[in-house]
Amino acid sequence: MTAPEHLLDRVRDRIAEEWSRDPAPTGGAGPADRLPPAVGDLRDDLLGAGPLQPLLSAPGTTDVLVNGPSEVWVDRGRGLERAAVRFPDTAALRRLAQRLACAAGRRLDDARPWVDARLPDGTRLHAVLPPIAVGSPHLSLRVVRHRPFTPAELVASDTLPPGGEHLLRALLDARLSFLISGGTGSGKSTLLSCLLGLVDPRERIVLVEDSAELRPAHPHVVRLETRPANQEGVGRVGTTELVRQALRMRPDRLVVGEVRGAEVLDLLAAMNTGHEGGCGTVHANAADAVPARLEALAAAAGMPRSALHSQLAAAVDLVLHLRRDPSDGRRRVTGIHLLERGPDGLVRTAPALRRAPDGFVREAAWPRLEARL
Repeated sequence: MTAPEHLLDRVRDRIAEEWSRDPAPTGGAGPADRLPPAVGDLRDDLLGAGPLQPLLSAPGTTDVLVNGPSEVWVDRGRGLERAAVRFPDTAALRRLAQRLACAAGRRLDDARPWVDARLPDGTRLHAVLPPIAVGSPHLSLRVVRHRPFTPAELVASDTLPPGGEHLLRALLDARLSFLISGGTGSGKSTLLSCLLGLVDPRERIVLVEDSAELRPAHPHVVRLETRPANQEGVGRVGTTELVRQALRMRPDRLVVGEVRGAEVLDLLAAMNTGHEGGCGTVHANAADAVPARLEALAAAAGMPRSALHSQLAAAVDLVLHLRRDPSDGRRRVTGIHLLERGPDGLVRTAPALRRAPDGFVREAAWPRLEARL
């Protein structure tokens, strides 16, 4: 870094420190309300996400993706759209990525050219630098909604079909254990946050997440978040350890934000030791692919296939599957499947409800699901 760049960074840090205090005079508007546009842009560059800040702050934005200085995309709930935002060059984009990583307390440089972190405002940050990323730094920013959707809002947005909210309340009241499956960006965390808000207020919910995204509207929530290793490679706390700690915190509902590794063993074990009503999310292309997905995760953790299916059959009752429609970008619950063990000892999914324009349509496994409600 040259001397002028070093001096500029010191000036930026000093101004950011002053503005972060945001002293507002009594009875007057705050500093942000009094700033002229040019100063507001400077404030975004120092404290926010620079030219990306207006996109992130806009109502309805879920994701902002940057593939290069002139390739910025935004998702406002209708799929990705090209944005008019531009960066002067790749160096400016790199500086923004490094500043955001620093704000999250993470390292991003040539020695460690990627970062996956949560920003102070809750935004999920993923950044990759060259040479891992070809040609330019790449940024992926996911906006976390500070207020979860209500069931009525999910029906209005077509995520749930008409009447779907009543069925989901019944599933929670029956304390059935479930997994929400779907692809990346299909709305798994959004649906789970909404459902957890419907849990009885007298129950204690313990959340375990790799990056804290779930924000249920519930009065008794304990949130645990993983921690990466420091620059010396020590101090890492993974999901598996957090699940074990959560079991000692008297949870009425144990929730794993995303099952994607060895923590599947601890989650299934917990659900088999009296912790009814547990839940989590898992990446899968379809509901009937969930057993195979969990089988692969368990195999990587050293659990035999037969043991995994035995645990799964006893621990998880059903799967709710979400799919994002490629034509309009809307996220929709496509069906609810029971998990049942076959004669060969393997767990399979049995469709109980299928989405239709006017609501859920009953499938072959519906009588068995109805009996559990």
